[in-house]
Amino acid sequence: MATIKIPPVLRPSVGGEKILSASGASVGEVLHDLASTHPATRSQLFSAEGELNRYVNVYLNDEDVRVLGGLDTAVAPDDVLVILPAMAGGTRAPSL
Repeated sequence: MATIKIPPVLRPSVGGEKILSASGASVGEVLHDLASTHPATRSQLFSAEGELNRYVNVYLNDEDVRVLGGLDTAVAPDDVLVILPAMAGGTRAPSL
């Protein structure tokens, strides 16, 4: 089973866990296994078409899966996936 590091924003959807394990031969299979175990993560990870949401970054052993094989990227049992939702925003500079 691959290890998945869960970011703080997704932890409420997985019972507060920081690290989980999921099975699958590809990134997509591992993430779908996670989503089947923790259904609240499905809409956070995947679009209606089943693709990885554009604001979710997934790294396999420190490599962005989008530059590898995307959801079809092969995963070995000792691999580590890190989910990093893209952050935007910030604060406006104070008016002078």
